[in-house]
Amino acid sequence: MSTIRELLVELTGTTEYAEVVADDADLAASGIDSGDLVRLVLLVEQRFGVEITAEDMEGLRTIADYERFVAGRSVAGATGGA
Repeated sequence: MSTIRELLVELTGTTEYAEVVADDADLAASGIDSGDLVRLVLLVEQRFGVEITAEDMEGLRTIADYERFVAGRSVAGATGGA
């Protein structure tokens, strides 16, 4: 299970949602509420030490979007923010 999926389990308190939603499915359209989406952003920031701006949030709609975002920021941080 991906780390983003693990965070979804933490948020929802159940594995069912995280197991059935596709990587490219829009999370909001898949039944997660806006409050949980905000909490997901906060968890991602805390766990990965990244900052997610309002502009970034507009592009974070799917599990795959979050995974790419975190991977991109992790690489940038490891290389000095290039």
